[in-house]
Amino acid sequence: MKQDNSQNTSAIKKLLSSNDTGETGTHQAGMLIPKREGILSFFPSLGIETKNPRVKLKFFDPAGESWDFMFIYYNNQFFGGTRNEYRLTGMTRFIKQHNLKAGDSIILNVTNEDNYLINYERHLEQLSENILKLGNTWKVLKI
Repeated sequence: MKQDNSQNTSAIKKLLSSNDTGETGTHQAGMLIPKREGILSFFPSLGIETKNPRVKLKFFDPAGESWDFMFIYYNNQFFGGTRNEYRLTGMTRFIKQHNLKAGDSIILNVTNEDNYLINYERHLEQLSENILKLGNTWKVLKI
């Protein structure tokens, strides 16, 4: 699938940290997804009925290559644990294949046809126009 910019899309953008790219040498369980409506609503809804529900999302890059990521709600606080957070996991291969570094950004889009798209920007390519900043590192893009 090729990225088609003529379709209406919803997009979010993540400024990558050194933890996201593995530059710190530490392991983390995927990128933390903030519980902000403009960002969390990008992803499918996951309930609290089951422990740690998840859904596989297939993203396509501009070259048409597909990437499978897991969107997980670590909700074990409802099952006697302490975690209550959303994560997008399985992105290491994409980050390494494109040699992404801290300061670069990942852009996720979903079209009206529920096609998920992924792209990235190098730190030097980033523009700040038409971006609403909602948090320290996640942004909603106006398309």
